[in-house]
Amino acid sequence: MKKRSKHEKIEGIQRALEAHRRFDVDYIPFLGTWQEPDGNYPYRQKGWDSFWTAVGRVFLFLFGRPFTFLCFGAKVVGKQNLRAIGKSGAVCICNHFNYVDTLFVRQAVGYFRSYHTMDARNNKRGFGGWILRHGAMLPFSSDHAAARRLNDEIGRLLASGKILNFYAEQALWTNYQKPRPMKSGAFHYAVKHAVPVLPVFCTFRKNKRGHIRKVRIHILPAVYPDENLPRKDRIGQMKEEAEREWKECYEQAYGIPLTYLGRTEQ
Repeated sequence: MKKRSKHEKIEGIQRALEAHRRFDVDYIPFLGTWQEPDGNYPYRQKGWDSFWTAVGRVFLFLFGRPFTFLCFGAKVVGKQNLRAIGKSGAVCICNHFNYVDTLFVRQAVGYFRSYHTMDARNNKRGFGGWILRHGAMLPFSSDHAAARRLNDEIGRLLASGKILNFYAEQALWTNYQKPRPMKSGAFHYAVKHAVPVLPVFCTFRKNKRGHIRKVRIHILPAVYPDENLPRKDRIGQMKEEAEREWKECYEQAYGIPLTYLGRTEQ
């Protein structure tokens, strides 16, 4: 019996989860040690923290685009939709399909304008965690004091015209091409702070070994809340519209309708 490759094993896991509609399952284990952010976590950076974050932004601005082009053939489509929101702050939602897909988001919405939320388990100890903390990454936390500080910082950033990226699917599925259902958290922040949601959807081709090529970073039209609806309904309305835009982008890019495996299929 032929031994399955790592790519084939991952696709098998994804098919099984898709068939059972378990789209938010993290099948990739978090490696290394990490620390839950507490009330002293520097969400609003000052001093040397601010300096090193600025250095990181300049580095990514200089080398991020050449890296994504040489390694993935990445190009941005739909820049007019970013220009349409002007200087307004916005919540960005992007499909989570690659370990470095924050680079695709930065390339789309701006290396100096974007911030990125992340799971608390990405707040790792050591040099890797230092890199993430100075890469404009904002970790969530179950600590109440940390959560309050994060909420305050999100409000400040959006009010100052920054774009805050969320992975609304809430799980990394490597090289998975289909859009997955979104959670409501990103839309909660958009409604709370009265900013639009900017959907971004990445499409790509895969070779036989599962490596991705020709990444297209689609900036889709911004979604605005219907102010005539109650707050809870506004969140649902924006989520529904953003999911529809992702679906239409997928179907147009790949030329096939969006379908998922049935629960009985393996």
